[in-house]
Amino acid sequence: MFFESAYAIADVRMAVNYGLDRVRFTAPVPVGSRLRARFTLKRWDAIDGGAQLGIEAVIERDGAAKPVCIAESLIRCFT
Repeated sequence: MFFESAYAIADVRMAVNYGLDRVRFTAPVPVGSRLRARFTLKRWDAIDGGAQLGIEAVIERDGAAKPVCIAESLIRCFT
């Protein structure tokens, strides 16, 4: 749900969730915690018929000193 509300990819025939890279869970998340996420495009690599995007997700918990999860989502987009 975080991803869909954070960004949109235009002029793409098909986008495929290619998985996660460099996933780190750095702290526990108690039930009922409020979370927020920041997304940053870290890389864009050309592939046959499109591009592979590397989007870093940093997920934070209200009141925590450090993020609770850092991961890179890999999305393959075809035009």
